[in-house]
Order: sequence, then structure tokens, then C-alpha cells
Amino acid sequence: MQIMFSVEPFSVSFVHGISPFFFVCLKYLKGHTESKFLNSLHHPVGCNRVKDCCVNTFRSFSSPFENSTVHLIGLEHREELSREGCNDLLCELCGWGDADNALLLLARMEAVGFRPNATAYICLITALGNVGRTLEADAILQDMLRLGFKPRLNVYNVLLRCFLRKGLLRVAGQVLVEIDNLGIGRNRETYEILLDYCVHSGRLEDTWTIIGEMRREGFQLNSFVYSKVIRLYRDNGMWKKAMSIVRETKEMGVSLDKKIYNSIIDTFGKYGDLGEALEVFEKMQEEVIKPDIVTWNLLIKWHCNSGYIDHALELFAKMQEQGLYPDPKIFSMLISRLGEQGKWDIIKNNFENMKCRGHQKSGAIYAVLVDIYGQYGRFEDAEKCVNALKVEGIQLSASIFCVLANAYAQQGLCEQTVKVLQLMEAEGIEPNLIMLNVLINAFGVSGRHLEALSVYHCIKESGISPDVVTYGTLMKAFIRAKKFDQVPVIFKEMESAGCTPDRKAREMLQNALMVLEQRHI
Repeated sequence: MQIMFSVEPFSVSFVHGISPFFFVCLKYLKGHTESKFLNSLHHPVGCNRVKDCCVNTFRSFSSPFENSTVHLIGLEHREELSREGCNDLLCELCGWGDADNALLLLARMEAVGFRPNATAYICLITALGNVGRTLEADAILQDMLRLGFKPRLNVYNVLLRCFLRKGLLRVAGQVLVEIDNLGIGRNRETYEILLDYCVHSGRLEDTWTIIGEMRREGFQLNSFVYSKVIRLYRDNGMWKKAMSIVRETKEMGVSLDKKIYNSIIDTFGKYGDLGEALEVFEKMQEEVIKPDIVTWNLLIKWHCNSGYIDHALELFAKMQEQGLYPDPKIFSMLISRLGEQGKWDIIKNNFENMKCRGHQKSGAIYAVLVDIYGQYGRFEDAEKCVNALKVEGIQLSASIFCVLANAYAQQGLCEQTVKVLQLMEAEGIEPNLIMLNVLINAFGVSGRHLEALSVYHCIKESGISPDVVTYGTLMKAFIRAKKFDQVPVIFKEMESAGCTPDRKAREMLQNALMVLEQRHI
């Protein structure tokens, strides 16, 4: 934990300062246009700036309160509302994920001399954090502290999760220091947030350190912890050890719940044992545990990866019969595989069936993805794509931008991938590590390994900690460019950063070393 979170003396507001990543310039398009990321976020963010921004740039978003008698327009016309009524409305807006209107309401409240209560502040920080707007979330927290409020642990957990999603380990470390300094004490959620990050980023030692600390603090290992351990062993090629963890959970009296079943299915799927994965799926239902969207997505994903598209489509149809709609990432994978085989009639039929079952807003996202992967060309330009989603009333988030960027990246359209990132920043959403990994992949697919390398260097300079996916994607880019001598260098950097190489990374290293050996013969 000490190695992972090397804390230096700076406040959580570190992310508000100038970061080297924010002046990254990547030359692209024929005119070698410069792309400057996050120009609007270079300067320190304070709540006054948030207020001004909200008042001056308020746009009409679809909201469940549009027909309410207590709407934001009422505040604009100076209708009398009590402080309690404003706080309740603020919490409701945050609950619906309408952070923009919530910030506008905050500005109007302060303009008439109202101050939010602690609950309203917490709701606002949570809503902003959930959509990746950590700068504004932290600014609200600082305002809250200045007013003498003492945030509870759940507020710090929200910020911790947001910073880790962006790979900002040093800032996350400072959050942990503040938790300890306030004497609040870490709870199970804090440890689970840390554990989730360590497993996703491939930090084997740090994962066991956190588990050890949980045990010392008296926290019982539950299904969440065991499911993460299973995934960690699986990602490191130790699938037999992963399955032994399942036996251990039974011996410890931990019931096999949805999380553990999903981890087992994921393990079998990754190693191509789809028959076993389906047996576990059946057993899960026999135990009266209803499969969730994660379960279905895993089964569809691994059938696609193994080339069993027909089986994937059957699962896809069954999932919708259960009233569940696929993650856009899984949908992208499915139509990508069908597109490679030229089966556009099947894509069209499945999409039409989805539209009959689904609601308009979800359908808009899937329609855009079909177009990007397809033969229509309406959304060859990323800006048109994003504008089309806005027209449909889609609440844009970091995850939606990542899906769109990945769709363009898979087609080798790196210029449009960069544009998606710019549009994301224009919406006030900060780029996270997933998005930057997608950008590395886009340049790699296009054979532009030097640009991919420049993104990697800028990630490090900005204080973001690369994960296993970052290093693996970069290694793949250099292999595509036939720069095999750089692959061992990247692999060594991965190990030095505390990331445990997964099976794919080790395979790429072995392939690169074989090529280099043959060249010297």
C-alpha cells in the first residue's frame, strides 16, 4: 500500500493545477492540426467558478422535474422557495443524475442567500463523482469544509473511487491520508474500492496487502473479495489456483453468490472452456440465483472471442427476453464480429428486434454504434455522432464517450478517436485512464506507434498511473510496428510500476523475444 500510494505533501486539489498531460499536442489529420486537451481545466477550480459557469451556460436538459411546480425556472423568476425545499430538490436532481441542473440550483440558492445542508452537499459530490467530474466534486468538498461541515466517510469514498478510476494514485493516496488524519477510520467500502482498483490494474502484491489489512482490521472476507481474488489469479494465468479459491470459499462458509458465479464464468470463458462456463451458468440458475447483466455480457463476450457468433446471438436474444439490454461495449463487440463476416442482414434484424423491445434513448446509442461499424457513414464524424445523442436526450458520461471512442479506434479511425476525447473535455468530463488506453489503441491500430508512445508518456507526466491494459496496448502497438526490441523495455517498465503482467502481456513478450532471437541467428 505504501508503494502503491506514494503520498507527497499536496492537497487533494492537486488535480486542479496545471498538469503536463493537459498540454499534450498530438498532430493528426492532413493539416497536422494541434489538439490541446483540457485547456479549459488548466486553472484552479473554485465554487465561484462553478457557479458562474452554471449561470452563464445553463442549457435545457431533460429532467423528471420539467412539469413540476417547483422547477428551476421558478427560482429564476424569484418564486419563493424554502431552504428545505431547495435542498430536497437538489437531492432529487442529484438522484436522477442531473448534475448540471443541480449545479444551477446551487448557484441560484447561493444568490438568494440559501446554503445547502450537509445531505445536499453529499448528494452533489456523489452525483458529480459518478459522472467523472472530479474537479467540480472536489471544489464542492472544499466549499463544504470552509463552511465548517465535517464530511462523513462516504464522501471521501466517492472521491477515492473517482480518483482511482482516473488512475490518479497520488491524489487517491492523499484522500486516504485525510481519512486517517480525521480519525474517521476506513470502512469495508474503502477497502473494496482499493481492492477493485488493484485487481483491475494488475497489482498482485498490493491486492494481497489490502486483503491482509482487511483481516487485521477485523473485516470478514466476503463474496466481493473472493470474486476479485479469483479474477486476479485468472488474469495471471493461474486459473487452477482461481478455482481452488472457489473451494476455499465453500470451506469458509461463504455462499456462492452472483459475484462469485460471474467470476467463475469469466475464468472458464477466458480460457476457452465455454462448456464449463455454461454448466456454471445452469447451476447458478438451479441455485435460484438470477443471472444479471454482467453474467449475460460475459457469456456473450467469450462466445464472440472464441468465434461462436451463432451461440452469442442466441444468448443475446435470451438476455433480451429477460428484459435486460446489453452493455454498449458488448453490443459493439457483437456487431464488430458480424461486420467482419459481412453479416449485415443479421445485424439489421437484431437491431430492429432491439428497437421493438427497447426504449428510445438506449436505442439511440446502439443506432450510433451500428452506424460507426456499418456501411451507412452518417456518423463518420464524431461531432455529428455526439450531437445526434444529445438530440435524443442522452445524458453523456465518461463511459458513453469511451464506448464511442473505442468504436472509432477499432476501425482504425484515430482522428475521430481524438475528436471524441476533445468533445468529452468540451462537456466538462475529464479523461480517465480507460479513454487514454483507447487512444493508445487507436494509434496502435493505425500503425502510429510514436503517437501511442507519446500518449503513454503524457499519462505518466500527468500523475496518472498506467495499468496492465496501458502497457499491454502499448506493447501491441510496437509489435504491429515491428519494433520488437522495445517490447521487453515496456514489459520491464510494467513490472517496475508494480503491475503484474497478465497472460497476454507474457505471450507478447515471448513472441517478441522469439523474433529478436531469429533475427540474430
